[in-house]
Amino acid sequence: MMQLEARQWTAEQAADESALRDRILAHPDLCVGAFCPQTGQALASLFMKPVCRDAVAASRSWQDCAAQSLRAPHTRSLFGISLTSVDPQAACQLIRFFWPHALRQGWQDIYLGSPVPGLRRALQEGRAPDAHAYVHSRRSGLPVDAQLRYYHRKGFREIVGVRPDYFPHFDSLDHGVLLRGRIPLAGAWPLWRVVPFTLLRRAANWAGALL
Repeated sequence: MMQLEARQWTAEQAADESALRDRILAHPDLCVGAFCPQTGQALASLFMKPVCRDAVAASRSWQDCAAQSLRAPHTRSLFGISLTSVDPQAACQLIRFFWPHALRQGWQDIYLGSPVPGLRRALQEGRAPDAHAYVHSRRSGLPVDAQLRYYHRKGFREIVGVRPDYFPHFDSLDHGVLLRGRIPLAGAWPLWRVVPFTLLRRAANWAGALL
């Protein structure tokens, strides 16, 4: 996991060993990894934590969002601390693996913080007066920023807030955008609690092919 962090993040952005251990010990059921079956190399990792909407709305930085509280809040929302991948297929398989577990446990939505890599250039070229205007800009109904457009297509369509000094990211001018997305099929949670897990996993795989 440390090698994966070092490959995909800068020294400022990467989690150290202590941070990774804290995440795993705090919520082992919300930490998922995908590994190469031949070499054992980590290909993707996903770390999450329970979070309340008010806490997300009040947060000013990624550190605020990612910090582990002493006691997990009573909530049906998750915060995606990080998704790290060197293989797009591994990341997709990782999310597909977690999805039926999320349905069974009753998780309803996920918050995350996204960079806005087009912000620096947009401001330099005068295409937006400030970060807030740029983040809310649309073209054909989709965000003009490529990263926000990617998340929009993945279901993260609610903008909770725009934060300066959210985390170090050059092209985003260190800005981050807090997004919320609903977990598909989560509304049928009472059903998913009683359906045998093997059937739930098949249903999630079938539905995933349609989404």
